[in-house]
Amino acid sequence: MTIGQQEAWQERPPAERHPWHRFVALGDSYTEGIGDPERHSIGGFRGWADRAAEELARGQHDFAYANLALRGMLLQEIIDGQLAPALALKPDLVAMSGGGNDVVFRRGDPDKLAEKMDQAVGVLAETGATIMLFAGPDWGGTPVLGQIRGRLAIYNEHLHTIGMRHHAVMIDLWCLPALHDARMWDKDRLHLSPLGHHVVAVAALDALAVPHSLKALQPRPVPSHGWTQARAEDLIWARQYLFPWVLRRLRPPAGAPLEPKRPLPGPVFGLGSDGDGVDSHDVA
Repeated sequence: MTIGQQEAWQERPPAERHPWHRFVALGDSYTEGIGDPERHSIGGFRGWADRAAEELARGQHDFAYANLALRGMLLQEIIDGQLAPALALKPDLVAMSGGGNDVVFRRGDPDKLAEKMDQAVGVLAETGATIMLFAGPDWGGTPVLGQIRGRLAIYNEHLHTIGMRHHAVMIDLWCLPALHDARMWDKDRLHLSPLGHHVVAVAALDALAVPHSLKALQPRPVPSHGWTQARAEDLIWARQYLFPWVLRRLRPPAGAPLEPKRPLPGPVFGLGSDGDGVDSHDVA
């Protein structure tokens, strides 16, 4: 939040918990909410952005939320397909993420990706909206994906620089210790689990300094595996999830294009509106 925004926030009515009234999220599967299935949520997935929006809507009678993110998007696709629609919605809070698919599946150059991200964030920042940026998680312990750790770290450093340049709020997933727990991830090891999305929602709200009702959750312990069993599970994971995902990313199926789950800003009637902020599957 800039100094000007802080001053404006101090002048707002005390009943309001934060200064934002229109939240728009841009990105890929991470922001769409893949890995956090919920049949009661629009689009069938909840995700960190929905969870955060549910909390941001509390006490803000005119709060509206749109989510333009689409699974599988490369950074340039996000910029080309989501930036202009997001600007047209006139948000005062924007979540911008992207580039992970480029780094993981296209061996993208982090320096060139950062140039694109810098320009896009600059355009968003010119509107006066508060921008949230996300540094990617550390996949160093994941087979195969550990090979891209260096490029992802470089891209993250660029994102921190971009954030400082444009006075963005940074949520650093690399530095979230909770995400080092395997139970924070979906069984495909590529997307956050419901518990992982919950953790990121908490981190985002904390970074925005917004009071919220979400609790820090402790996953149930799982039995430890021996080396042989662990390697066997790695091979199964690669065959069932990683390689098919790569093929789909490189050769997306023909057919009707995917549509954003929340293309227009609307009121939030989320699962967290009853005040508990926790689902039973979060602690599984």
